Amino acid sequence: MRKIIAGILVLLVAWTSCQSHKNGVASIPEEPDYQDSTQWYMTDRKADADIFYITSTETGDYALPHGATAHYADTYSDSLRAPLYGEMVGVDTLVSGRLNFISPYYRQCSLQSFENDSLKAARLPLPLEDVRRAFQYYLKHLNGGRPFILAGYSQGAYIMLELLKEMDDVTYKRMIAAYAIGITIRESHPHIVPAKGADDTGVTICYNSVRDTSCAMRGWEKSNVAINPVNWHTDSTVATLITEPSPLQPVTDQKKDTMNVSLDISTGLLIVKGFKAQDYVLPLIGKQGNYHSREIWLYREQLRENMTLRTSQWLKRYFQQPS
Repeated sequence: MRKIIAGILVLLVAWTSCQSHKNGVASIPEEPDYQDSTQWYMTDRKADADIFYITSTETGDYALPHGATAHYADTYSDSLRAPLYGEMVGVDTLVSGRLNFISPYYRQCSLQSFENDSLKAARLPLPLEDVRRAFQYYLKHLNGGRPFILAGYSQGAYIMLELLKEMDDVTYKRMIAAYAIGITIRESHPHIVPAKGADDTGVTICYNSVRDTSCAMRGWEKSNVAINPVNWHTDSTVATLITEPSPLQPVTDQKKDTMNVSLDISTGLLIVKGFKAQDYVLPLIGKQGNYHSREIWLYREQLRENMTLRTSQWLKRYFQQPS
């Protein structure tokens, strides 16, 4: 009888392990500890304001030694941290100016998670919970009471919106602006206030660039919050953007691009005409003529200047308020 019971227990353990692997439990990496400085990228410029930045999707599905497939970044793995670090350094260099820059490593879900809505809905809660904890730690231990810019790109922008909706009103009053880059926004919320110009504060900036409306990725076809980051208009006024070549372009193609950028009012999509470089198409979900991978690079100078301007306006309004 004992042998039978022991055999049943062995089979039960094996079945449980199999189900754990099947359901992805065994492939979930260790939770980041935000008391650990290695779980942050930070540049302290001794500024009066911070940028809290949430990275885009830099992770794909990968195989684990026991045969399971992992769908989340491991923030303690050097090889999986490297792409996140590269984006953090790049964005910090391009847009921060003199502002402090703070970005958490988090268990972002893989690009494959965005192939359909059910996968996205099932997997986004884990990275959201990581960044939620990181943001709470930042406010308590790293922020020092300073005003801050909240910014996210692609997956990071989706997570950023959730933080914005969950934010208490006292914290929201210290938010200079929220930059939701490379997504569309359809929901409404008291804390999601569409930007109307270049210097309003407490607002949300959102844009998604395409060659024409047919180039929108599935799920990105329409946004209720949108602004042109070149002229900071919310109408269809065309703005001219002249940009230096990307380092991704071959040496033989080092020419400046002159583009006309306008907002399509019916969809909220940013229409970019005149982009000549051979563009990178996002795997699995991308489309030709969709400029998702360039959303920060193309408008880097405008974003840097705008973050500085909105910070200046926030500080001016704050210090003009009666005590």
